[in-house]
Amino acid sequence: MNSDSPWAESAQQFQQIFGQSWAQALQSFQKLDLGKQASATTMPPAVQFSPAKLQALQQQYIKEAQELWTQGLQGAPQVKDKRFSGEGWSRNPVAAFSAAAYLLNARTLMGLADAVEADEKTKARIRFGVEQWMAAMAPSNFLAFNAEAQKKAIETKGESIAKGMQNLLHDLSQGHVSMTDESLFEVGRNVATTEGAVVYENELFQLLEYKPLTPKVYERPFLLVPPCINKFYILDLQPENSLIRYAVEQGHRTFVVSWRNPHEDLSHKTWDDYVEDGAIEAINVVQSITGAGQINALGFCVGGTILSNALAVLAARGEEPVASATFLTTLIDFTDTGILDVFIDEAFVKFREMQMGHGGLMKGQDLASTFSFLRPNDLVWNYVVGNYLKGETPPPFDLLYWNSDSTNLPGPFYAWYLRNFYLENNLVKPGKLTVCGEKMDLSNLKMPVYIYGSREDHIVPITAAYASTQVLPGKKRFVMGASGHIAGVINPPAKGKRSHWIRADGKLPATLDQWLEGATEHPGSWWTDWSGWLQTHAGKQIPAPKGYGKGTKFKALEPAPGSYVKQKA
Repeated sequence: MNSDSPWAESAQQFQQIFGQSWAQALQSFQKLDLGKQASATTMPPAVQFSPAKLQALQQQYIKEAQELWTQGLQGAPQVKDKRFSGEGWSRNPVAAFSAAAYLLNARTLMGLADAVEADEKTKARIRFGVEQWMAAMAPSNFLAFNAEAQKKAIETKGESIAKGMQNLLHDLSQGHVSMTDESLFEVGRNVATTEGAVVYENELFQLLEYKPLTPKVYERPFLLVPPCINKFYILDLQPENSLIRYAVEQGHRTFVVSWRNPHEDLSHKTWDDYVEDGAIEAINVVQSITGAGQINALGFCVGGTILSNALAVLAARGEEPVASATFLTTLIDFTDTGILDVFIDEAFVKFREMQMGHGGLMKGQDLASTFSFLRPNDLVWNYVVGNYLKGETPPPFDLLYWNSDSTNLPGPFYAWYLRNFYLENNLVKPGKLTVCGEKMDLSNLKMPVYIYGSREDHIVPITAAYASTQVLPGKKRFVMGASGHIAGVINPPAKGKRSHWIRADGKLPATLDQWLEGATEHPGSWWTDWSGWLQTHAGKQIPAPKGYGKGTKFKALEPAPGSYVKQKA
């Protein structure tokens, strides 16, 4: 290593602070071939702070620290944070003071992150890192400081601590933190229970056909393409909140792709495989079974991205088998990828390509952990405290059972997806991408589309969902729902929850903010609006089929939900 290089200087600093092993690690990192020579341009961006913001932050900290000290002398400070809301905190002045001091320090550190003067990506990464650190360092996460856990240990004479250790050993053996009592759920018994059958399978997916619940069905069948990053039964958790059952009840002959959970035998599969042998094959099979010239299709999350690619491939081949498409919380234009952008840069993508671009698996548990740490207080530390410090068994919750039922991804699929979508946003560049031997051009997609986005979605930001309206050329309807990535989508009308927004004039201006200026809030679920839209593209009604599949080629192989969905990562 050149002794005059920035890396050498950094290595010397690391050695002084952390010892020789850290310095060697830094030098080793420089030697990684990431497609370019390490130089000053590859060093982390310089970070500076706004003097004005620092001064204001210092003054605010001194003021709030003095107020906290005064409150502490008078009794337990008032703490407004659900992590410190129990009686154990409010009745223990020392615990309440420690919680209040922690929150003051957390606000100050976040203020420091906001005071950074750097490019937006660097600022986002600093903020994300500070948020993770502060979430982990909360006094509620440690038995020595958690007054509620101590109170429970005394009341149960130590039984809660013993139970917590049992919970910890159980979770270590299963490889993830329990978010619910998983023993109470079984796929096909009390989740994913809508009646149907597997009518086709290949090495990538099983195709499920559902039993009609109406005497007549629409002549155009309906195909759902869920994300392969999760299991399809998020769309069929319980009868009362099942989008699949709802579609069947509305008179649609409904088919669903159930992706296989990849293991080593599928570790070589690519994005092209999932488009050609997955979505396109499913479209062809549904047409073969039903005899329909065209079908209606829905893609959810990554399933929507796969579906958009499949439609573009078919259009390039001069085929139009899909009459209408629905995209739920789907990224097509990857300009705004929200908080996930903190992970994506050339070095990260190059590393993944070197690691698994030619074979291997992206482990489902690694993916699940990443998504959980996007909301660390709600999806990680909340359960650490409850399960281990308090010895509690988390309550049964079907959504969290599904959330823990992770899926692997083939390495080549994952690496290609990262580079061409998240990093380079190539799908919206006509002719830039070649998928299944065809040049991608979204301007060829002339079918009407229904685009849904969730207002508080942290995985597919609402602005990113709206961006699809600007790149898909057909007649479009955009609807925004309340809540997040999952809760916004799984919002059945019978519950009467949340709201959705529609623009009556149908205009789709350049930005979401402009669209919102003319949008009107409607109480309750967006499902009814979507159902009315889908019916206009479903054709006339015909007698419902008496059985599953068609002939001997597409016969019922096993009852829904099939065997693929039961495979564990």
